Amino acid sequence: MIGAAAALTLAGCGAGGDSKPVPPTATGSLESLAAEVKCKPNMQTDADEIRQAICRNTDGRFILATFATDRGQREWINDAKDYGGYYLVGRKWVAVGDDGVVKALRGTLGGDVEIGTNHHAHQG
Repeated sequence: MIGAAAALTLAGCGAGGDSKPVPPTATGSLESLAAEVKCKPNMQTDADEIRQAICRNTDGRFILATFATDRGQREWINDAKDYGGYYLVGRKWVAVGDDGVVKALRGTLGGDVEIGTNHHAHQG
């Protein structure tokens, strides 16, 4: 899928819990979500089905993507999660980065954290 390889390049490893209160999940365009987390999006894909940008703010570097449909979003996430990483998921949007960045973004954007497959655990 579009962007799965880009998600891989930004996906990192990390651990730990987060007990901070989570705000209501943000909604809006890619530009409005980027403005909420104070990043200027560097657009990589601008299509009807998906809009995707690389962002950087004081928390770090991440991919921010918005989707035309819930199904398109879920298919993209399911494909991308094979590459590992951390995914902050909202309604028709996702932010992908390392554990610390995703936790920091969640403090502003809300959403649910999903973790990709850790293929390192499968190596013998």
